[in-house]
Amino acid sequence: MDAYVEKDAVEVSEEGLRPPGEPPVTAAESSPVTAAEDSPVAPVADPSGAPAAAPSGAAAEDQASTPAEDLPGAPSEAPPSADKVAGVGIMGLSLPYQVVVAVALAVVAVFTCVHLAMVFLHVAPSNTLTKRHGEAVSDWIYPEFEQNWKLFAPNPLQTNLSVEVRAELTPGADGGRRTTAWIDLTAQDIEAIRHNPMPSHSQQNQLRRAVDFLLNTHTDDNRPNGMRGTLSEQYMRRLAMLRLDALEGPAGGSLGPEVRRIQLRTVSRLVPAARWSTEKNRTTPSYRDFPWWTITQADRSAGSDTSRTEAGR
Repeated sequence: MDAYVEKDAVEVSEEGLRPPGEPPVTAAESSPVTAAEDSPVAPVADPSGAPAAAPSGAAAEDQASTPAEDLPGAPSEAPPSADKVAGVGIMGLSLPYQVVVAVALAVVAVFTCVHLAMVFLHVAPSNTLTKRHGEAVSDWIYPEFEQNWKLFAPNPLQTNLSVEVRAELTPGADGGRRTTAWIDLTAQDIEAIRHNPMPSHSQQNQLRRAVDFLLNTHTDDNRPNGMRGTLSEQYMRRLAMLRLDALEGPAGGSLGPEVRRIQLRTVSRLVPAARWSTEKNRTTPSYRDFPWWTITQADRSAGSDTSRTEAGR
C-alpha cells in the first residue's frame, strides 16, 4: 500500500524525478550547457539598479567573436543617399552661386596663365614674340612684377645707396645767397617704411629706381648720355621738388616756392662684413655730386604756391 502511493506521487523517468502534472523535460532543458552554447543569453537587469552580470563561459566567447552588426538589435549602416552625394562641393550650391563660382575660377585660371606667360617672355631670351609684343610685356611686368638677379647674383649688392639734395633759395631781404643743408631723401623713405606693415610702392622703390635710372644714363663726369639721360635729370628734379614742397621754408611756408636751383648727390656706404668674416672693407662713405640744376616751372608741382601764381597770370 505504501509502495503504491509512493509510486503515484513521484514518477520516475530517464531524465530524473519530476512531480506529477509537470510537462516532460525536453533535451534542451536537460542539457543547460548545450543550450547556452547554441543561443546567447542576454543579461538580466537587476531590479535594484545594479548592472547586469556579463555572460560567462562559452556564451561570452561567442558574443566576443560575433561582429556588432550581426548581434540582434544592432543598427545597420545605410549607404549614403544620392542626394547627399550630389550635394558635396560646388554642386551643393544653388544654380546662381554655381555660375558665380565657375566664372570666378575661370577668371583666376585665365589671369594665372597670362601672368605666367608674360613672366616667361620677360625673362626669356629675345625672340619673335618679345620683339613684336615687347612693349605689352613690359607694361605688364613693370613695376610690380619686375624680375632681376641682383639678390641672387654671385656677388650681390653690398652697398647702401642714399640720395641727398640741397637747394639754393631766392635771395632774402638783404639780397644774400641762401643755401639749405643737405637733406637726406632716402632717410625720409626709410622713416615712412619703418613700422609700416604695408608700405606703398612709391615709398619703397620710387626714389631708388629714379637714382638707378640717373646713374645708368650718365657718364662718369655726370654728363647725360643721350635723350634718356636728359629725361632722367628732369624726372629727378620733379621728384626732388615734390619732397621739398613738403618741407617748411625759412619764411614759415612751403620750401618749394623759394627754390631756384638744386643739387643732388649720392652717398655710398659699404655694408659692414660679418663678425666671422675675414673680409676687410672701407667704412667711410663715398660721394658723387651732380651739378646744380636750375628749377623751371615744369619742375614744380601743380599744387605749389608758385604754380598757382603762374596759372593766375
